[in-house]
Amino acid sequence: MIASTQMRPGMVIKFNNDLYSVFSVNHRTPGNLRGFVQAKMRNLRSGTMIEHRFSSEDRVEKAILEEHEMEYLYDDGEYYYFMNTENYEQMHLTKELLGDATQYLIPQLKVTVEFYEGKPMSVELPPTVDLTVVETEPGLKGATVSNVTKPAKMETGLMVQVPPFINEGEKIRVNTSEGTYQERA
Repeated sequence: MIASTQMRPGMVIKFNNDLYSVFSVNHRTPGNLRGFVQAKMRNLRSGTMIEHRFSSEDRVEKAILEEHEMEYLYDDGEYYYFMNTENYEQMHLTKELLGDATQYLIPQLKVTVEFYEGKPMSVELPPTVDLTVVETEPGLKGATVSNVTKPAKMETGLMVQVPPFINEGEKIRVNTSEGTYQERA
């Protein structure tokens, strides 16, 4: 147990029998009233964001998460299969647990899976992923870098806005946190 004033962004806590990732923490002491901690948190199971006001004396339980590096293998439509890179054990995760991460999963992609009490809770993607363009309008000859973009469909089904000089079959680097084009790979 830690004091609510020791909470930091990125920390995972147990609150109302659920796990929450702390998004932001604001310690306030309004005038002659008692101080409090305003925390914005994301529920790891449902993904919903909540705000809660803790008094300065409140204590919260810090969750201890295990992290394992896993390699994405394949999906069968219902489950996504991963292999632990340390002991080569295979496991499957559901689309609900992975959420939007499914748009970036390509074979041999290394991800970090966080476990709480032996159960997978979340998947952390690398900052960028190299994906192949499978569908886009033909590239323009002599097109230079500008603020004009066109939609392109990636091999995973993800839609990304790309510059006009990108053609089908090219590999591009995509930012996983924003889903945006970075550069040619």
